[in-house]
Amino acid sequence: MAFYSFNRRFVAGLALTGFMLAAAGCQSSDNGILNLGLGKKTDPNAPIPPQDPKVLASQLQAYCPKVTLRDGTAYFNTYAKGASQPKKKKVDAAQDAEAAAAAQTAPDGTIVDPNKDPTKIIYQASISDVSRDCSRANGQLTMKVGVAGKVVPGPMFTPGTITMPIRIAVMHGTDVLYSQIHPYQIQVSDPSTATQFVFTDSNVVVPEPSAKDYQVYAGYDETAPAAADKKSGKKKRAPATN
Repeated sequence: MAFYSFNRRFVAGLALTGFMLAAAGCQSSDNGILNLGLGKKTDPNAPIPPQDPKVLASQLQAYCPKVTLRDGTAYFNTYAKGASQPKKKKVDAAQDAEAAAAAQTAPDGTIVDPNKDPTKIIYQASISDVSRDCSRANGQLTMKVGVAGKVVPGPMFTPGTITMPIRIAVMHGTDVLYSQIHPYQIQVSDPSTATQFVFTDSNVVVPEPSAKDYQVYAGYDETAPAAADKKSGKKKRAPATN
C-alpha cells in the first residue's frame, strides 16, 4: 500500500512539472524571445512606408500641361460708339465738370466708364471651356489648345462680325515660352440666341519639359495687337485656326 501511494505522488508530480513546462512554452511563443518581438508575425494590413516622390520618365512622357483662364480674361464685350454731341455754347467750367460727372454715375452711385457703358454693349463673348492635346518629337512639346464659348447679343446688337482677341501663353515659372494673340472672327446674325464658337491654336511649340512645371493660359486680351505694333508702323495679324 505504501508503494502504491508513492507511485501516485510520483506520477502527480511529473504531471505538474509537464504542465508548467507547457505553460512556459506557450508564454514564450506568445511574447517572443525575451519580449523583444522577434517571434511576432508581420501584419499584412500594415501601411507601406512612402517612397521618394520622384517623377518617372513614363509619367513625364504622359504629362500634358493644364490650361487655365486668368482672372478677368473669360469675358470680352464690344461696345457701340457714343453718338456725336452737338456743339454747345461755352459754360462755366465747374458746371461742365459737374454735368460730366453726373452723366458717368449709375443709379446706384457707382462711376460708369463712358467707354464701357453696359447699355451700349453690342456683343458679350465668354469662354466656357478649354482643352489641350500634346505630342513630343525632337526635344519639343507641341500642344493643340482649344477654346470654346459663346457670343450673346447685347442691348445695341446689330448683325455683323465680331473679332475676339484670344491669347494663348505658356509659362515656365516667370519665363514666357510662348505667347500669341489671335484676332479670331465669327459672324453673328441672330439677335435672339447665343452663337457658339470653337477656336484652336494648333501651333503651340515649346521645349520639352524636364518636370511637371509648365502652365498654359488662355483667355481674352483686350490690349489690341495694333496698339502694340504701332511703333513699327505695321499692323500684324496672327493666323488662327478653327
